[in-house]
Amino acid sequence: GSLLLAVHLYSSPRATPLIPSMALGVLLLLVSALLVYAGIRRSLRNASLLVSLCLTLSALWSGYGVILILAGQGVLPGPADARDALLPGLVTFTPALLLLAVVGFLSGEPLLALVATTVSLASAHEAALHFSSSLGPSAVACSHLSVCLVGGYFVLGRILYLLTKGKVALPGTDLAEKKAQEQGRGSAGSTNPFAAPGLLLNMLSASVFCCRLLGVTPRLFLGHVPWLWAAGTYQIGICVLSYRAMDVLMATAFGFTSILKFAGGYCLLYPAWLPEEPSLPTPFLVVFSILFAVLALFLSFQSPVDGLYLLVFVTYCIALACSPRGFFAGGPQGVAVAIFVASALVALIHLYNVRGRAKIPTGKGAVKALLAHSSLLKLREGTDLHAPYLGYSKYANAEVLTYACSVLASFALTATGDPQAPLATVVIPWVVVAGGILKFLGGSVAFARGKTLESSAFILYSVMWIIWGLTRYGGFYGTARSFHAAVGIISFMLFNSFIVFCSLFLNMAWFFYSLTFTLISVSFLLDAIHALPTGYDIAATLIFGLVSFYCFLAALASSTFEGCCLPMGGPMVQLSGVGAGTTKCLHLPARKASSVKRIADILRNGGTCGIPTDTVYVLVAACSRPDAVEKAHRSKHQAQDRPMSLWISSLKQLEPAKHLFTPLLWDFMEAAWPSPISLVIPRGEWVDFLGMKDSAKYVGTRQSVAIRIPDCSVTTHLIDLVGPIVVTSANPTGEADTTHHNQVYAKLGDKVDAVLCGGPSPENIASTVVDCTKIDSGNIGFFRVGIIPKSQV
Repeated sequence: GSLLLAVHLYSSPRATPLIPSMALGVLLLLVSALLVYAGIRRSLRNASLLVSLCLTLSALWSGYGVILILAGQGVLPGPADARDALLPGLVTFTPALLLLAVVGFLSGEPLLALVATTVSLASAHEAALHFSSSLGPSAVACSHLSVCLVGGYFVLGRILYLLTKGKVALPGTDLAEKKAQEQGRGSAGSTNPFAAPGLLLNMLSASVFCCRLLGVTPRLFLGHVPWLWAAGTYQIGICVLSYRAMDVLMATAFGFTSILKFAGGYCLLYPAWLPEEPSLPTPFLVVFSILFAVLALFLSFQSPVDGLYLLVFVTYCIALACSPRGFFAGGPQGVAVAIFVASALVALIHLYNVRGRAKIPTGKGAVKALLAHSSLLKLREGTDLHAPYLGYSKYANAEVLTYACSVLASFALTATGDPQAPLATVVIPWVVVAGGILKFLGGSVAFARGKTLESSAFILYSVMWIIWGLTRYGGFYGTARSFHAAVGIISFMLFNSFIVFCSLFLNMAWFFYSLTFTLISVSFLLDAIHALPTGYDIAATLIFGLVSFYCFLAALASSTFEGCCLPMGGPMVQLSGVGAGTTKCLHLPARKASSVKRIADILRNGGTCGIPTDTVYVLVAACSRPDAVEKAHRSKHQAQDRPMSLWISSLKQLEPAKHLFTPLLWDFMEAAWPSPISLVIPRGEWVDFLGMKDSAKYVGTRQSVAIRIPDCSVTTHLIDLVGPIVVTSANPTGEADTTHHNQVYAKLGDKVDAVLCGGPSPENIASTVVDCTKIDSGNIGFFRVGIIPKSQV
C-alpha cells in the first residue's frame, strides 16, 4: 500500500501520473481488504497490536481509495476538492497511528511501532503538503518508502528463517520467539482487542466535523462521505468481532455509533442532488440519547471509563436534536471535538491494556468491590456468561442491540416529512441501518446461538424495515398506492402470525413483541391501500417502540447481572416433552468430583448419561447393567453399520485376559492409548473378562469390537468408579456430533438420565477408528479418520 502511494506521489507533478487515480483507488481497496483479513486471522489466535494496526490502516486506505475513485470519475473535479476530502482522514490517522506506535514501543514490538510511526509521519507530511506546496510530494513519498523498507526487512527476515530452517533469524522476525513471549505474558484476560480500532474509527468520523469547525476544511461536502461510511462499515464489522470477543456492551456501543456515521454521511450526501440541508427528526434523537444513556449506565458496571465515554455521545445526540441544521451546526461539531479527544484517550487505554503487563485501571475493580456488599446486584461473570441456548457458539448474545434497533426504527417512523420530498427528512439511515442491517446481524448471531425462532423473527423484521423504509422514505413510493405492495405486506403478516403463535411457547415478552409488530404491519398495509386513519401509524410505532424498549432493558440487565432483574415472563402455553418446564434430567458440573460420583451411581443403578470426552460428547451405560445397555441401544435406534463401542480406563482391566491377545496387538494398544483412537479388534473370550454378561450382544459385531481408552481424566475417573462402559455418540443416528452439554438433552430428551456438563468440546471431530483385525499379518485399515490423522497412527 505504501509503495503504491509512493509511486503515485513521485509521479504526481507529471501531467499523466504513472498510476491513474481510478486504478490506484481500486488497488488500495484490495490492499485494505487483505489487511482486514490479516488482522482478523491474527486476532483468532491471540490479542495483539497487529489487529489494531491492520484494521486502522485498512480503514485509512479504504477511505483514501474511494476518494481517489471519486476524483478519477470526476465527482471531485478540482484539486482543492480532493485535498479537502482527504484532509480529515489524514488528520485523524496521524495521531491514531502515533498512539499505536507509542504502545508498540512500550510493549516490545519495535517493528510494528516503526511501521505505525512511518505511516503516521507520511500522513502528517501529506496533510501539511496540502497547505504548503513547498514541501513537495517527493518528501511524502520518501516517508512511504520508509514503510516499504521496514516491511521489506521483515519479509527478508522471514525468508531467511524459512530457507535456513530457523538457523538465521533477523532481530524482530522470529515469530516462534514472539509466540513464546506472548504465551509467557499471558492473554489479555477479558480485554476486547477490537475495542481500540473501534474507538479510533470514532476519531475518524468526529474529525470530519472537527475540521470544519476549526477551519481546516472550508465546508462539509460529498468528498467527506467516504470517511464517514468507511468508519460506519468498519464499525459494523468490529461490532461482529466484539461479539466474537464475548463483549456484548461494547459491541452494542459500536452498533450505535455506526448508525450515527451512516446518518452523517447521508446528510452530507443529500446536498449533492438538492441544494439544501436535510432535517433530523427531533423525537428520534431524544430516544437515541436515552438508549445511549442506559447503555452507558450498564457499561459503567463493566468499565466506568467506557461508561463515561459513552456519555459524550449522549451529549452529541442532544446537540443534534437541539440544532435544526443537525450535523452542519456548530453545536454538534463542538461536541465532535470532545468525541475526538475522548476517543483518543480511551483508545490509548485499551491499546495499552491489550499488551501491557501492568494494566491502566478502568475502575472495574472499584465497581466489583462496591457491588460485593450488595445483595440485590451481582455482576454476571464466568464461563457460563454467554452460554448459548443450544450448543457451543462463538458469539455472545446480540439481543440487546437488536431490541435497541427495534426501538430506533419504530420511533424513526414517527417523523412526518414532506410527501413531495421524502428524502429531505433523515429517516432512511435510522430505518435501513438500524432496523434493517443491524437487526439482520442480530438475527444471524441468534441463529448461530441456536435461537431459531428469535433469529427467524429478527431476520423477517429486518427485511420488512429495509423494504418499507426504502419504499416509503426513499422516494420510490410517491403519492401513488399499489395493490402489489399490499399483497407483499399481507405475506409478511402471514409469516408474522406464525411467529406470534410460536412465541406463545417462548415467553410473554416475545409474544407482545411479535404481536405489536403486527400493529406496525397493519399500519403499512393501511397506508398501502390509502386507508390509514390519522394518528394510527404513530400510535402503533409508539406501542411497538415501548415494548421493544422493555425487552432492551431486560436483555441488558440479563447480560450484566445474575438473576432475572426484569422478567420476560414464562411461556403462555406449555408443551409436554422436551423443553416443557423443568426437566428431571440432572445437569451436573464436570469440574466437581461429587458430580462424577453421582453420575457413577446413576450408571450403576441402570441409567444412561451424557458425558464429555477428549473429543465430542457421548452417551454411556455401564457394562454390568444389560438393561441400561439395551436402553442406550434403543434410544439411538442404533444402525447395524454403527455398533456401540467399549471403553476402559486402563489396560490393567484387560490384564487377566492378556494371554488372549497377540503380542503385536497388545504392544500396539499400549502405544496408542490413551488417545482419541478406537481400535477395532477381533471378538473373543476376552470380552467375558469385563463382566458384560447379556449386554455383550449390543456391543460391536459378531466378529469384532471397537475399544478405546479416552485421553480425558474425567472420563477415565468415571470408568474407574463404574467399570468398563458401553459408548455411543450422544445424538440420533445420522445427525451431527454433539459438541456441548446443552445439546445432549436437546437431542436425546428423556432418553438420557443425567448429563455431566463440561462446556464446549475440546474438539469438534470424533475419534479415529482403526481396523486391527488383521494387524498380525501386517495390515491395518481405517473405518473413520477423525482427529488423529493416518500418518500419526
